[in-house]
Amino acid sequence: MLSRLISLMGVDQVDVSAHCDLPCGVYDPAQARIEAESVKMVIQKVNDSDDADFKMRGTLIKEERSELVKHHLWVLWTDYFKPPHFEKYPELHVLFNEATKLAGAGGTKGSWDIANAEQLLSKIERISEIFWETKKA
Repeated sequence: MLSRLISLMGVDQVDVSAHCDLPCGVYDPAQARIEAESVKMVIQKVNDSDDADFKMRGTLIKEERSELVKHHLWVLWTDYFKPPHFEKYPELHVLFNEATKLAGAGGTKGSWDIANAEQLLSKIERISEIFWETKKA
């Protein structure tokens, strides 16, 4: 139907290109960072508490937020970054792999070790630096 409409308009060929599946401005590593900061704060608060109910609520929030960190990172990894980015920044695959694992069962989702949250934030910061460098190009 679209090609019929284009031919009715007298246009023989339409060239289009895009480097992402949605207009730029949709992607931002800040989403992952905000969730990771929330995870770190929950870990700090729960580690400082003796209240069993508070710890249970904190566990649920920490696991949910950790899952959101992984989701936001995966979106960047699979939807925003393209082969030219991975060629220019060869550490990107490793950064994303390590960051998503730090947000997973072996990291913030499955432990109360504040060091995991700090390492996760560090990986997200490096991903963010690379992201913003790619936006300048």
